[in-house]
Amino acid sequence: QTSKLLADNLEQCSACDYREHSKLMRLHSIKSQILSILRLEQAPNISRDMIRQLIPKAPPLTQLLDQYDPRVEDEDHATTETIITMATKPIHFTQDELSSCCLFSLSPKIQPKNILSAQLWVHLRPTSTVNTVFLQVCRLSPDKEGNSTRIRVRSLKIDTDAGSSSWQSIDIKSLLQAWLRQPETNYGLQINAFDSKGEDLAVTSAEPGEEGLQPFIEVKILDSSKRTRRDSGLNCDEESSETRCCRYPLTVDFEEFGWDWIIAPKRYRANYCSGECEFLYLQQYPHAHLVNKANPRGTAGPCCTPTKMSPINMLYFNRKEQIIYGKIASM
Repeated sequence: QTSKLLADNLEQCSACDYREHSKLMRLHSIKSQILSILRLEQAPNISRDMIRQLIPKAPPLTQLLDQYDPRVEDEDHATTETIITMATKPIHFTQDELSSCCLFSLSPKIQPKNILSAQLWVHLRPTSTVNTVFLQVCRLSPDKEGNSTRIRVRSLKIDTDAGSSSWQSIDIKSLLQAWLRQPETNYGLQINAFDSKGEDLAVTSAEPGEEGLQPFIEVKILDSSKRTRRDSGLNCDEESSETRCCRYPLTVDFEEFGWDWIIAPKRYRANYCSGECEFLYLQQYPHAHLVNKANPRGTAGPCCTPTKMSPINMLYFNRKEQIIYGKIASM
């Protein structure tokens, strides 16, 4: 009886070691898969301090975080993705012109035909009294002499309350489509919001205390994703002594990875598979049977591998410090 108990303990220890190996392999696979799907050779080098400065304190991002649900269970082919691009300063104009000018570098993901909506968001500083503000957005273009010309894109009349700041959004879908068709015409925008006293209330370059209030563009695009594969299988926990192929819970913690560039989720529930394939199951899959014979403790092809690959919603920075909210398929 003692020898049988020892044999059982050794078998359980071996199973635990193998599960730990499977877990580490799954984590490594998830990291590689995310970088590959996002077309990143390596994780963007963005620190937590940079994130605090870059994340806009604006309604669309707040709504994304408030309504955030990392798991997506639908299997629609057509999905939407949100790309948020912060403003930078143009290099083609004088210092005086730069104070109210903004340049936006567009993601290659954005194409004229896949834009569902495009909004320019502008933050207005508070006024001391009830006021009427005229917000104007002009497209910049240099002439032959190198001077800038302004072509009006949109203008709004806004009634403001005393002491309250606000975010204003402007539809620029047509402008973005024109820029994408002729990228050489994208010299940026001039943004002004004058009150009745002639004071410009638009935040175009952040003063101390105004970090995250610079203009940005929010673009919703149509994207596609593959259908997930569904099947049944065993569910186990870490205390299980199951030796057959089984699905175990796994928490993926991006902070442990040192991946501060992922805004949300900071962690999510994933799974990993570990165990042996039964002979009857292997008979259904000749490839799995051959692999199992060559490496009985290794992966057995279509047997001990995930059969359901759910997508996950993710909010993250790319290499160009643009914020992207979209679906990462098959995680």
